Amino acid sequence: MPSRSSGWRIGRVAGAPVLVTPSWFLAAVVLTVLFAPTVRSFAPGMDTPGVLVVSFAFVLLLFGSVFCHEVAHALVARSRGHRVDELALTLWGGHTAYSGGAHRPADTALVAIVGPLTNLALAVAFWFGFQAQTTASIPALLLYAGAFSNAFVGVFNLLPGLPLDGGQVLESAIWAATGSRTRGTVAAGWVGRTVGVGVVAGALLWPLVGGRQPSWITVMWAALIGAFLWSGATEAMRTGRRRERLEGLTVRSLATPAVVVPAGSSVTDVGTAAAGRGGVVVVVVDGHTPVGWVDPRASAAIPPDQLGTTPVEAVVVPFAPGSAVAADDGGPELLQHLARSSGGSRVVPVLDGVRVTGVLDVARVAAAVRAPGGQ
Repeated sequence: MPSRSSGWRIGRVAGAPVLVTPSWFLAAVVLTVLFAPTVRSFAPGMDTPGVLVVSFAFVLLLFGSVFCHEVAHALVARSRGHRVDELALTLWGGHTAYSGGAHRPADTALVAIVGPLTNLALAVAFWFGFQAQTTASIPALLLYAGAFSNAFVGVFNLLPGLPLDGGQVLESAIWAATGSRTRGTVAAGWVGRTVGVGVVAGALLWPLVGGRQPSWITVMWAALIGAFLWSGATEAMRTGRRRERLEGLTVRSLATPAVVVPAGSSVTDVGTAAAGRGGVVVVVVDGHTPVGWVDPRASAAIPPDQLGTTPVEAVVVPFAPGSAVAADDGGPELLQHLARSSGGSRVVPVLDGVRVTGVLDVARVAAAVRAPGGQ
């Protein structure tokens, strides 16, 4: 399961918490200051506190639109069988984290495209509201700004490069055409990197084409957006390769064989059962229910003359309840199960039907799916 963002919970949508991250407040302050000159030019007689209030109202309107964008993602994701983990408002707007459920190109594309389409619908609504205004007023300014900002967010997010929503649509299209999601992720990641470079190049070259000098503020923002797109695309490509590696792994290929002993055995019994067989000793109750594994270091610390009278429970490390995995489990679902149920335990039991056949070292799984350095 994805790690949860830090922040303040303000509600729940689609069964998931809605979080306002600390970086959102930085974005709110910066955008309020940047929009203030527009308000002042529209209402030159307004005092500074009034300008800042109106400017902040625009920021709230903008992030309200971002919130609607994320809610659309969350509701459609849940309708397609995913588990929504969180909605977060961040420095860059927001994100919706979801996992599990169906894994089909059409589902991924639908979840992605509904966000920017929501912004475009809001842009149309704000524009009609603006057209209905009969005077140049503060509400008219906010409606116009809402229409413009939603149109920009919607169109920008439809650009066909990761980590943008349009990049997820492109990824899904290539996935559907080739049968390889990773191939789609890598292609859409490279397009995302190209878009990031293009944003910076446009900010530098477009004014020069018109015979003007580039604005350092515009170039600075373009550089930030370009860096965001480049790093997001790179992380998406790494995640895609990691996902491919994970899909090729099974519990059976990673598990360590187990020697089973019943609860109530002595440490001597454990040594006798494990002699010459290797593997990890697992203690079971009722003939098949695993309760824990024997720590060899704890066993070695027991004096030899006490091995026969020391119960095996004295050297057992308990399994987390519900952490058992099936021998044929694998793929992303395995990682999600371990994240939810291992409870920080190092080892979980492996079952073939109801029979304990081995144990799975969580650290070994993490090492197996860790992608090599990205491009």
